[in-house]
Amino acid sequence: MALTRIDRHGDIAVITIDNPPVNALSQALRQELWDAVATLDADPSVAGVVLACAGRTFIAGADVSEFDQPPQPPHLPDLVARIEGAAKPWTAAIHGSALGGGFEVAMGCRFRVAARDARVGLPEVTLGIVPGAGGTVRTPRLAGVQAAVTLVTTGRPVRTPAALSMGLVDALADDLIPEAVGFARDALTRPLPAPVSARAVPPVDDAFWAEAEATTRKAARGAEAPLRALACLRRATEAPFPEAMGFGRQTFLDLRGSDQAAALRHVFFAERAARQPARLRGIAPRPLAHVGVIGGGTMGAGIIAACQGAGLAVTLIERDDAALARGVAHLRAIHEGAVARGRLTPDASAAHMAALTASTDYTAIGACDLVIEAVFEQIDVKRAVFDQLARHARPDAVLATNTSYLDPRDIARGLPDPARFLGLHFFSPAHVMRLLEIVPTPDTASDVLATGFDLARRLDKIPVQSGICDGFIGNRILKRSRAEAEALLREGVPIAAVDAAMRAHGLAMGPFEAQDLGGLDIAYLQRQGARAAGQTVPDMLADLLVKAGRKGQKTGGGWYDYAPGDRSPRPSQAVARLLAPHLGADPGLDAGTIARRMIDAMADEGRAILAEGIADSAADIDLVMIHGYGHPRWRGGPMFARLRG
Repeated sequence: MALTRIDRHGDIAVITIDNPPVNALSQALRQELWDAVATLDADPSVAGVVLACAGRTFIAGADVSEFDQPPQPPHLPDLVARIEGAAKPWTAAIHGSALGGGFEVAMGCRFRVAARDARVGLPEVTLGIVPGAGGTVRTPRLAGVQAAVTLVTTGRPVRTPAALSMGLVDALADDLIPEAVGFARDALTRPLPAPVSARAVPPVDDAFWAEAEATTRKAARGAEAPLRALACLRRATEAPFPEAMGFGRQTFLDLRGSDQAAALRHVFFAERAARQPARLRGIAPRPLAHVGVIGGGTMGAGIIAACQGAGLAVTLIERDDAALARGVAHLRAIHEGAVARGRLTPDASAAHMAALTASTDYTAIGACDLVIEAVFEQIDVKRAVFDQLARHARPDAVLATNTSYLDPRDIARGLPDPARFLGLHFFSPAHVMRLLEIVPTPDTASDVLATGFDLARRLDKIPVQSGICDGFIGNRILKRSRAEAEALLREGVPIAAVDAAMRAHGLAMGPFEAQDLGGLDIAYLQRQGARAAGQTVPDMLADLLVKAGRKGQKTGGGWYDYAPGDRSPRPSQAVARLLAPHLGADPGLDAGTIARRMIDAMADEGRAILAEGIADSAADIDLVMIHGYGHPRWRGGPMFARLRG
């Protein structure tokens, strides 16, 4: 079946790609576009061509089914060059997303007209590769070197109004196809601009590249592709177009088979599968327009901000007026921070605050489709909340707990219609962290589970379903990794060496630094609660620190010392004295060995989680560690790392 069709609008031909779901650049599609150039060039009635796409998007990139196969002709760089060299000038009509190879095709066109809500970008570095069909060579010729560096090394797409100001597109349209046809026809009345490949790119001095490399290296945290992409951009400014194209293509081919690219493809496919679990195929979620949040602390306020950002109405319930005021203040601080960083306009912030319903009266949740409990991690407190929800929530409203350790079945005990209950474990800060562990009980209805996944989609989060166990997937592995970090410490490995090894592995901070940031007392209180409940919980070195008043940064000291107003960790003599009786002599392990010990411990716990049916797949475990605990995407996660050896 043909993947393209050609329609005539007078002397302008419109070639429309129809290769659902995202018009990916499969070999068959590349061949049809290749042939279309010759067909339209040979037609004397055609003066210009508009390239458009059916469905919800322009060409959104490569065909992911071809990722692990050798490239087949016509190769994309050759297709882009063929479109650029067509006798009849092509105009790309962009809607939805023009990403990766899709945007490279658009840059091969003489002009680009875009819908106002479209996006363009070159996200290849997020898959461990670089743009291989001219993206690193044409982008600086269209948008300048600075914009090209940002676009290519980060992989972040831009909206078309910004793309217009950067020179990446030529015009914005409200009624895309008619306006693109009009633009193409009008362009024929004026001298045509040079093809992008023939345009000059201004030279840039060495100081610019040195600064760009330092910035890129810091942001990449060990990922190879961003720095290789930067090298391609530099070559584009210093070499003739054909040489720069060859360099970029060879870099693409070199990286395509790399371990990092394999890891990033693993994460890409895992994320796609997680968003659309097969078990929920054909099951419609319940309607979701209004969310209630019980508790306005750090977690509750973050959940509210995330829901507001997704366009959902929100009602906040707190226990008294003072707590309610603190909750509203927490939310306001989140919005003010977003405004300061340019992620939210002052008007949008004001609108969010004005739209919030805040009350101490549980009757206010009567209109909510979903209510999320986000109060203290104490079973009696949570049970009291659900007693109120049973009285005041709509009978068909979904009820969720944000517990991170407690058994959801205990929280929901006695709840009328337990089929509408599930766990939704957000990670703090909830408006930033992308992971959402979804924890059904044996009673949870399938459409309620589907509603949890629908919420994740609306909030742009990565959903992972977890079975019920202590800590679910993520915190259970976190507990094991902390135990392994302490095991290394007991063997004599210095605290700073463990942290440095994990930073070298690609994490933003090591396990001891992370504990200091979050507070050592949180896990200590959880262990104490388990001991009080009669569970056997091994003693931790962290317990000694908490008992000595060292709870982390908030007390000026945890595993490290901290100066007032300074979050930089400093080695602590007090900790050395406190722990000395429990530590061996430094065995001199190198960073790679330390990191392998830590990752192996996580993977071992992951295998146990799989064996118990707590997680559906090893890939889900990797997603939890990447999106909930900061593991580098380019390593693929602990389970993938263990598989690769």
